[in-house]
Amino acid sequence: MKQAGYAIAYGAGTIINAISTWKGAAFGIDLKTQAEVILTDNKEIIGYMEEGGDTTLIERSVELTLSRFGSKTGAKVATKSQIPIASGLKSSSAAANATVLATLDALGEKLEPLEVIKIGVQAALDAKVTITGAFDDACASMLGGFVITDNKKKELIKREERDSQVLILAPGKRVLSSGTNVLRSRLIGKWVEMAYKEAIAGNYEKAMTLNGFLYCAALGFSTDPMMMALELGIDGVSLSGTGPAYTALGSPELLDKLEPVWERFGGKVIRTKVNNSGGKACL
Repeated sequence: MKQAGYAIAYGAGTIINAISTWKGAAFGIDLKTQAEVILTDNKEIIGYMEEGGDTTLIERSVELTLSRFGSKTGAKVATKSQIPIASGLKSSSAAANATVLATLDALGEKLEPLEVIKIGVQAALDAKVTITGAFDDACASMLGGFVITDNKKKELIKREERDSQVLILAPGKRVLSSGTNVLRSRLIGKWVEMAYKEAIAGNYEKAMTLNGFLYCAALGFSTDPMMMALELGIDGVSLSGTGPAYTALGSPELLDKLEPVWERFGGKVIRTKVNNSGGKACL
């Protein structure tokens, strides 16, 4: 047993929000969360997040991972992240994935990536930071690339790697996924299903844009950031998750034009790229 473990996992952007139909799609973004887990003898699990917030999720992620291997040790777990919290950029999925990987590293154990994901999804459900378990978000965070999932079955349907620049508009306010209006999200299910079919066909930009307009309408977010992106010729732009962040996929030239436009909305505008590599244990 190593006693200490370290890992990283990444945030993600939404292609299809799974709340309305349980079917989702997402892509990894190159903003990371780092986790450190140190095993202790006192059987207590104590969490610390450099960015602040409730530590229930990361503590539960450690607890479930230790339990998987019958370990009776305690642990200290700490995370720090580049991902804005409660913005729809999958900070919870990244924290859970990184924590599970770091705990495995500390134990000197390994699991298949989908097993790592499922532990983190269960921890997120137990911590009540998600409605569906966010299996799609967790897969994008852990595996990287573009993923399509059935969240109810916890099934990865498709994954592929694509390179693209990403622009993020992250307003200053936070919106907790657990507080989302599920009823209004379910009302748009027939139309979200149409967007999901576009994702299955590989038309990710079209799928995410349809998703964005639908969920902006259902959840009461402005479509202005999306319309301004479309006016500049960007095909893929969406509300990410349950908001309030928006993400756009595009060429460097198009995102160069969009960046100053989105800066007028206030908050933070982040330039990054699709992450295709996914989470891993690290020194």
